[in-house]
Amino acid sequence: MPKQILINALEKALLQARQKGLLKNEQTAEIQVQRPSDASFGDYSANLAMTLAKESGLPSRKVAEILVAELNLPPEVIEKTEIAGPGFINFRVNPQWLQKTVEEIRRKGADYGNSETGQGQSLQVEFVSANPTGPLHVGHGRAAAIGDSLAHLLAKVGYEVTREYYINDAATSTQIRNFGASLEARYLQALGKEAKMPEDGYHGEYVSDIAKEVVEKEGDRFLEMPAEERLEQFTLLAKQKILEGQRADLAAFGVRHDNWFRESSLFESGAVEAALNLLREGGHTYEAEGALWLRSTDYGDEKDRVLVRTTGIPTYLAADAAYHHDKFIRGFDKVIDIWGPDHHGYVARTKAAVQALGYDAEKLEIIIHQIVRLFSGGEVVRMSKRAGDIVLLSDVLSEVGADAARFFFLMRSADSHLDFDLELAKKETPDNPVYYVQYAHARICSILRQAEESGVKIPQPGEADPSVLVDERELALLRKLADFPEEVESAAALYEPHRMTRYAQELANAFHLFYTDCRVLSDDTNLTKARLSLVCASQVVLQNCLALLGITAPEKM
Repeated sequence: MPKQILINALEKALLQARQKGLLKNEQTAEIQVQRPSDASFGDYSANLAMTLAKESGLPSRKVAEILVAELNLPPEVIEKTEIAGPGFINFRVNPQWLQKTVEEIRRKGADYGNSETGQGQSLQVEFVSANPTGPLHVGHGRAAAIGDSLAHLLAKVGYEVTREYYINDAATSTQIRNFGASLEARYLQALGKEAKMPEDGYHGEYVSDIAKEVVEKEGDRFLEMPAEERLEQFTLLAKQKILEGQRADLAAFGVRHDNWFRESSLFESGAVEAALNLLREGGHTYEAEGALWLRSTDYGDEKDRVLVRTTGIPTYLAADAAYHHDKFIRGFDKVIDIWGPDHHGYVARTKAAVQALGYDAEKLEIIIHQIVRLFSGGEVVRMSKRAGDIVLLSDVLSEVGADAARFFFLMRSADSHLDFDLELAKKETPDNPVYYVQYAHARICSILRQAEESGVKIPQPGEADPSVLVDERELALLRKLADFPEEVESAAALYEPHRMTRYAQELANAFHLFYTDCRVLSDDTNLTKARLSLVCASQVVLQNCLALLGITAPEKM
């Protein structure tokens, strides 16, 4: 890839310049190679000379001249090197190298963009992990899109990825018991009995819907049960019904998990107590005010945290410590948790617990995604009839479809608030980014069908001469196709799948401009073959990109 070639060459040039005494050797230089904002400056640009100017005591342009003189670049990849402005070093890729990428893309197919960066390391991505107290809402939808796409990206760059869903179903959870009590009350009411909802109960219509299902299936058989046993039964029923709905919503969204891990299993197996004992034995806990505390401030937390309450009931942190201990026992080289905005305060304490258990905090990456606001007709959509005070993922899927929902959920970085325009997501116009991208693929399929209907054979890899692809629109498309492996590497390394939505739009735009300005099927046989091959390469990369986003590539629209 040109970017890595340039980084390596600049590193070597800097080393040589320092060894010759041309530049001072006072600091480690971070070498960055970027796409310039203005394509007229070239394909890549480096600002290394500016970062070295102060330590060198030389004008940045002079530093650039020294570096360029030491550069040794393969001419078959980099055609031209120039110094611009105060010392930017700009590079232009050889068009012949770009032309050859067409055949590379077509030969590799679905493997184009793959790498061995991960070297087969075992990596777990835990995402969504909603409480089993209600249907999935749009915040969970954003987490699902981020987690699933990130897992695709990491697998593409060579990691062994496991997707996991953590079911917060511990019997000690007040929320779970309140949910069970809410379902019990709605069940009794459905049978015409007087029953008061818990003070902190769940009032969404979905609770009444589940209660009606229970009445239809089970009748009044729970009425004669002792109160405590009945509450236990309804707590189990409530969790089961909600989990079924959550699984169904994720399936409709095209999101899968390899493991569904129950929090309750940590208590049943003794894993929570075992983790607490490890923390005690390591001297990482103390007792105060009748509770057991974790010395989390030893690891940078703002205050120590309670592990076991005065009642003897473990806190969420105790279960979380046991859960992460279990993850590392299972042999994962790295663990990625994707949490909602309400969990921001849990990051430091969780990392502290992981370190206290003897693990490297760098092996745990926690991504916090921000809130989603839905708009329709310029107004904020605040709630759903079935759920009460939230907007359900299933409602969004029904309104705009899984593809549009995924794309829109992924259009911003996880740490940015997301405004989701439902009306825009439904439009069949270029204004709608997912429509614009998918239409590029449908247009490609249309071109290939038209060629076959006209009796023009689609060239196999190696049958076309790419050297005739010299139009600026062709070269711009080639540059964007050649960018794909670097885009995948960056998105995976930074855990930022939103980068691929931006790339998809840029690729679609490059293809639409090529289609508008360059007639694919013409009387020029060689040019027709080359352009058809370019179209096929574009199809491969679009499909690969959409697959990473979990979005379909339609043949017709």
